[in-house]
Parts: sequence; C-alpha cells; structure tokens
Amino acid sequence: MQFHATYRYARIAPRKVRWVVDLIRGKHVNDALLILRRTNKRASVMVDKTLRSAMANADESLEADMENLWVKEVHVEEGPMRRRWRGQPRGRVTIERRRTCHISIVVDDKK
Repeated sequence: MQFHATYRYARIAPRKVRWVVDLIRGKHVNDALLILRRTNKRASVMVDKTLRSAMANADESLEADMENLWVKEVHVEEGPMRRRWRGQPRGRVTIERRRTCHISIVVDDKK
C-alpha cells in the first residue's frame, strides 16, 4: 500500500529542496532518515518532517508493514511567489521574489 504526506507552502526555493530530495529517492525509510539527519541543509528539516508524517500515516493503517517501508516517490513543485517591493538608488524600485514550494512524499511497503 502507498501512503503520502505533503508539506505545502514551504518558505524555501524549490531548487534548494530538490538537491536534498534527490538524496533519499528510492531508499529505505530508515536510511533516508539517517541521510537527512546528516545533511547540513535547511531543506533537510522540512523533508524530514514530511517523511515522518508519511511514516505516521502508514503506521495508522493496520495493513502496512512498517519494517519494509521505502521512499517510492518524492515531488517538489513550485508554490506561489510572494512579491515585495525593495527600494533602489535614484528613486527606483525592484521586485523581490520570495519563492515557496510544495513537498510531496509517497512511501510504499513493497520495493
């Protein structure tokens, strides 16, 4: 069976999260948690939280084999950008874009 969890509107650029997500794709859940704990990136905290949520969703099901959970799919999609004005010299203004992303993780108890 497949179980999923989603972290929506994470305040980090999707490009930064994709680097961390590529490390855990297709790994056993315990190995993925160990990799995320040892990765020195801010995105690893968000991905770890989402992975633990997917594991908790699997634990709620009575049919899931918790010893044999694998990270089946991981998707990082762009969320809405927050735009802010920033003053520049000579009375000009530039737009500051603050990017967000959606992190989706699917775990499965079959390889």
